[in-house]
Formats: sequence, structure tokens, C-alpha cells
Amino acid sequence: MQVSVENTSALERRMTIGVPAERIETEVNKRLQQTARKAKIPGFRPGKVPMSVIRQRYEDGARQEALGDLIQATFYEAVVEQKLNPAGAPSVEPKTFEKGKDLEYIATFEVFPEFTVAGFESISVERLSADVADSDLDNMLEILRKQNVSFEVVDRAAQNEDQLNIDFVGKIDGEAFAGGSATGTQLVLGSGRMIPGFEDGLVGAKAGEERVLNLTFPEDYQNLELAGKTAEFTITVNTVSAPTLPELNETFFKQFGIKETNIEGFRTEVRKNMERELRQAIKSKVKNQVMDGLLAANPIEVPKALLENEVNRLRVQAVQQFGGNIKPDQLPAELFEEQAKRRVELGLIVAEVVKQFDLKPEDTRVRELIQEMASAYQEPEQVVAWYYKNEQQMNEVRSVVLEEQVVDTVLQKASVTDKAVSYEEAVKPVEAPQAD
Repeated sequence: MQVSVENTSALERRMTIGVPAERIETEVNKRLQQTARKAKIPGFRPGKVPMSVIRQRYEDGARQEALGDLIQATFYEAVVEQKLNPAGAPSVEPKTFEKGKDLEYIATFEVFPEFTVAGFESISVERLSADVADSDLDNMLEILRKQNVSFEVVDRAAQNEDQLNIDFVGKIDGEAFAGGSATGTQLVLGSGRMIPGFEDGLVGAKAGEERVLNLTFPEDYQNLELAGKTAEFTITVNTVSAPTLPELNETFFKQFGIKETNIEGFRTEVRKNMERELRQAIKSKVKNQVMDGLLAANPIEVPKALLENEVNRLRVQAVQQFGGNIKPDQLPAELFEEQAKRRVELGLIVAEVVKQFDLKPEDTRVRELIQEMASAYQEPEQVVAWYYKNEQQMNEVRSVVLEEQVVDTVLQKASVTDKAVSYEEAVKPVEAPQAD
């Protein structure tokens, strides 16, 4: 087998492979002999069909099959011989494809980029620290109460946080539009569920009252057909209901699957959950800063095949998340390219850090992470046992631990500043940068 390689770009390789005719004929004959043993042809007993008849009937198919298998096999042999690492399937272009002659074909493909991760010292990380204060715990209990609020019908004007039962019809240029009307829908004023101005326009309304609101859909509204357009909404208020917060009692505690029957025990359990959330938030923010730093310090070229695969994966995830009748390939690739590029770059960089520092997931950290996740459940021992019986879940945990070890490796050389903040600031999500 003859092999030559041409570098057509930083990552693209054009490999010409020659396969001797003798090897092709050997593979073709092997397939014809297999066919001869089981072929059923009128006038001949099974296994007694002359090879000339077998060849006449089946040689073309056997040759096509042999050539396909040989291209696959010799491509693999060639990349191993040339010490290449393909990042995707090759595009194959035959040069000679004639019976009795050597097979020569060109395989064009991308390889994984070769690089060394560097620049750890240039990475700056702000590591937050915080505690769950009693006031934070009190605020969380109020949030839990509001999440479980009940409503009772009242005979008064509507206020913010009241729940209204309404009918409404929306029209644009005098014509009703799809999704712009509803009957008997429940709406909590101040929830931000409707477009700007809708809920504010119902403050002060009473049961039986009709109001007409002229509102404009936001320019970035999810339904592009409505974005930026002005609509007239005719709204009828059926009932006004005032919120009633639940008491902190045993009935309330049971809603959260907590066995405690007194407020002290409930506060202890809620504090544990808040502390768990706090640890995860701080760890996540440190990780994001490390990953951003690695990307900035190690610009690399991404194989197109990997980028396309990641875009397609994100398309499928989007369809699964939002539903609807749309197919993944109907979603524009541009929507996902930036996120896909970041994911692929980070995957390559993290893998290289693992390789450079010979990192392997530490069993102790794997168990600690599983125990941390299991502590959120009523029967943590059963959760731990379930993980250890499920190899796929264990591999996912090992991947998370390995990523944490990569972060720790970078932090040893990065510039790290510790900053004490409040619980609220520590758990607050990082806002995505606004587009210009």
C-alpha cells in the first residue's frame, strides 16, 4: 500500500492511497467463494454452482462491496501509519477504479489541532466566599411561602400580587391574531408574564370591569411576526383574588418532603440546601473564569467537522427543550455556532490539559461528589448505591470530577483573588454580555 500526505491547510489533510490489484482480487474472490457456498440457482445443487456462473452473476456486487470495505480498512491503516488523528469522516474521491488495476483514491479530512496549553499565569480569577446568614435564611423562607401562596376572591380593586381571572381579545389593525385571545386565564399582577403594560393596565380594575389597552410588543419578542407591532387588547376582569401566605407549620413542611415537624428543624434543612447551592454557585463561577482564561490564552483552530457535529447536537437539544413541530435541521446553524465553537474549543483544551498533566479522576473526589448530590434526597444511601450500580452515570460523574481537577490545576498557577461577599451576590447568576 502506497500513501502520500499533503497539508492543504492548518488542519486539512489530503491523503492519496494506492491499493495493489492483488489485494483487491483476493477480497473479491473471498466474497465470491462465500456466495458460492449458499447461492441458490435453478439447475444446480447448493454449493455445486460453477464459479464461472457465480462470477457472472455476483462479481459486480462483490467487487463494489470489497472496494468499499478496502477503502475503509486502508484509510484506517494509512492514518495509523502516518500518525494522523482524524477529526471526522473523510471525503473520498477515487482516482482509478478499474478492474485489474491498482485502486488509487484521495481521502480529504481534518485532523485534531496539535498544541500545548499554556498561559496559566495570565489567568485572573476572583474567588468568592460567603456564608448563609440568618437574614438570608429568613428571606428564603419568605420566598418559599410566596411560591406556595393561595388566593381568595375579594370584592375590591386589583392590586399588584393579586390574581385576576380574565378574558381578553387582542387585535392588530382591527384583526384578531393567533395566540392573542384567551378565556378564563389566571394572571398574577406583577408576575411579568404578559408584555409590558398589560399587567400594569389592570391595577385598580374590579370584577366585571372591561378595559381596553393599546400596547406594543417588544422588538425582541419571541414571535417575530408580532415583534414591534402595536395591538389593542380588550380585557374583561371576571374575579379579583388576594394572596394568602401559608403558615410555617407541619403541613407546609411536608410539601417539601421534610420530615421535621417544627420550625427549627425546617430552618436547619433549608440552610443545608442553601449552603449546598452556595458551594455549587461559587465553584461554577470559578470554573467559568478559568475556562474563559484558558480560551483567551490558547486560541486554536477548530475542525469544521467537530463544529458541525456540535451545532447539530445543540439543534436537537433546542427542539427537545422547546418542542413544537420544527425539525432540528430547520433551525439556522448561525444560532448555535458561537456556543458550539466555545464548547468544541474548551473540549479540546481541557482534554489537552488532562493529557499534559496526566490527570485521572480521583476515586475520593468521585465519591464526595456523589455524596454531595445524594444529600439533596431523603434516602441518600440509596442514591449513592444507585450511582455505583450505573456505569453510565458513574462515567458522567468522573467527567465532572476530571474537569474540576483541570480547574484546580490551573488555579495553582493562576492569579487568584479571594473576595468575601453576601450570600445573595454569591448565588446571583452571571449576566451574559449584551450585544452591541
